[in-house]
Formats: sequence, structure tokens, C-alpha cells
Amino acid sequence: MSRTRRTASLTRRHVPFARGRRAAIAGTAVLAAALTACSGGADAGGSGKAAMKEKAPMAITVNLTGAKAKAGEPVTVKVAEGRLTSVKVTDAKGGELTGQIAADGRSWTSQRNASPGTSYKVEAKNDANGTAGAQFTTAEADKVNKITISPQKGGTYGIAQPISLVFDNPVKNKAEVEKQLKVTTSNDTEGSWGWMKDYSGQDRVDWRPKEYWKPGTEVKLQMNLNGVDSGQGGGYFVRDYNTNFSIGKDQRIKVSLDDHQLTMTRDGSEIKQIPISAGTPGGKKASWQGKLVVMAKEGTIRMDSQTVGLGDAYDKMVDYSMRLTWSGMYAHAAPWNSANFGRANTSSGCVGMSNANAADFYAAVQPGDPFEVVGSGSKGKPEIGNGYGEWNESWSEWTARSALHGS
Repeated sequence: MSRTRRTASLTRRHVPFARGRRAAIAGTAVLAAALTACSGGADAGGSGKAAMKEKAPMAITVNLTGAKAKAGEPVTVKVAEGRLTSVKVTDAKGGELTGQIAADGRSWTSQRNASPGTSYKVEAKNDANGTAGAQFTTAEADKVNKITISPQKGGTYGIAQPISLVFDNPVKNKAEVEKQLKVTTSNDTEGSWGWMKDYSGQDRVDWRPKEYWKPGTEVKLQMNLNGVDSGQGGGYFVRDYNTNFSIGKDQRIKVSLDDHQLTMTRDGSEIKQIPISAGTPGGKKASWQGKLVVMAKEGTIRMDSQTVGLGDAYDKMVDYSMRLTWSGMYAHAAPWNSANFGRANTSSGCVGMSNANAADFYAAVQPGDPFEVVGSGSKGKPEIGNGYGEWNESWSEWTARSALHGS
């Protein structure tokens, strides 16, 4: 391994011979030494031996060197003599890599990795008041990984809302990435990360509480990913991310496929019951069942059956649309199917209701509200990455998906 060695000399102190008036203006310690050298004492025969010894300059080595140093690993600084008292590593923008001095004082290691394409300056001090410095620049990343984050920053969401991170590129170093993801809550909510494949096929990691959130919980997520290597084929992260959101009302939605009814409760009390028509049993047009989550309120959208593998069954603008899965299951207004509300399941997989009921329901719903579908005639539970399917797993099943705590 190549090593960079930088030195900075301590101030030299020489003791001059006293000559006339110049001795009168010398400092007391220097003057005393000069008089001793000129006296007839035991040292009189020495030529300048009373001068103070020069201290050896401080020297350090840094594990990263040159103009194309390898990113994605901590910076380590070692001192040749003495003990380190401080080390500061900063980038060109003033950002600092904080770290810790080892117990023996001989080395310092940064808590975070050096980021790609970044110039760093190292400044070190030892216990003899010596100073030393070094500089290096890390190589640019061949590939950069980025994240799509849900939910949106600063929003208010229902009690089933997970944190969901979808990565642009594969993540092989899942444990290393997960270590950098820190969730803090206003009430110490217990939760865990779980890895999966998103419906898009991309790597994804979600964080859900053990139980549904308590209303009023404040949630913060810090993603200290700058300089972390995703692993083969994924590239480096070159920035940190953060988000925060709040938990709103305790609202729960339940759809009975057998009774053709949607029931909404708030704080345990029923506030709405709406007749509906769900998906046609016995094929691709059946509804999904299980513990789903309202992913988003999308309003008026175009629904084209060809985009969800149902041929040319429909292509129309649909009002009050609330997404439940990535594969296209919604709750929405379906006035064309009014004859079947409360009577039969005849839709193409969605939960349809009248315009008036849909408008009222849409106004009350929060993204993140749990939306449970029960009864017969469904096509089963969706894959975990097809929407927010984590609530269909037990706590032990969910925690087993963590790269740090899973079995």
C-alpha cells in the first residue's frame, strides 16, 4: 500500500551569544542561557551545547492517497511519534468526516466512508503540539445509485403507512446500506426494515412498525449513504437523504366481498358504510384480498385495461381514484356499475361505488390508511412488493427480511 507522509517542523529555538545591547532585549530564558554560555563555568568550553534540542517533526500516514484514491471506505490516519490529540478531515465544500482516536492514541478512523469524486484535506495534531497535514482526492464513481422515497416529506399519513425506499440499481451490500438507515420517532415506536423486490423488479427496503402507528407519531428518517457502495452492479451513493412525516387519525377501512359493503371506522367507531361492487370472481378480474394500504389519492385518472393485461375491456377517465396496488387495483367512483352496488361483484378488480359515496369517501381517506379486503372470490393476496403488502406478514416473518436482524 502506498503511503503519504507529510511533515510540519516545530519552531526552532537557538540560544544566541550575548553581544552588547542585543542581550538586553532578549527574553529572560534566552538571556539566562546566553550568560551561562559566556561565563567561566563548567560549560565554557562547549560551543553552543547549551542550545535546546530540536524536536523531531510530526509525521502521519493516511490510508487514502493521490488523485484517484478508492472511495467507499473509512479514512485512517496514523501518527509516527507520540499520540494524536485531534484529527480533522474536510472536503472542498466544508463538509467534515467525523471520527474517533484509538485508545492508544496512535490512529484515528472516520465514522463514515470517503465519498467518490471528492477532495479531502487532513489536519492532525499530536501531544507535543506538532501538526501535520495531507490531501487526497477520491476517484469518480463508475455508477451512481439513487433512491425513490415514500412517503413524501412533511406529509400526514394513516396508521399503516410504511417507509419505502426503491433503488435505481441493485443493492448487493444490503447490510451495509441498512446500517446507514436510522428511523427515530416521537414515542420510540418499535419497527424493522425488510428487503423485497418492488413490483418494478427493483430492489426495495421498507420499514414498518410492529403494530399500526399511534396517531400523532412524528417520524424522521436519516439515510447516511454518501460514500456507501451498493455492491456489484449497483454503484456508489453520492449523497445523504432524509425525510420526515406525521401520523394522522386512526382510520381503518374494511371491504367484505361477500356482503358487498365497505366500512370505515375512526378511533374504533364506524363513520361510513358504503355499498360497493368489487372484482368479478374466478379470474384475472377478481380483486386482491388481505391487508392492503391506501397508497395514494390520485383523483381523476385514465384507466386503460390494456395496461393491466385485461385486453380492451375498458378505457375511460375515472374519478376519485385511490390506489391500492401497483398492478392497478383502486377504490373509485364507478357510476356505470350502479345496478350492482351492494348486490354483486362485477368490476374488473377495483372497488367501485357511486359518485356521491366516492366523493365523500375520498375526502375522508388518508394515504396510509389500512384497507383490508375479506371474503370469498378473490385472487388471493398480492405479492409483498405489489403495493404495501408487509402487513400480510407476521412480525417474525417481517423481521426475517432484515439484512441485519433476519434469520
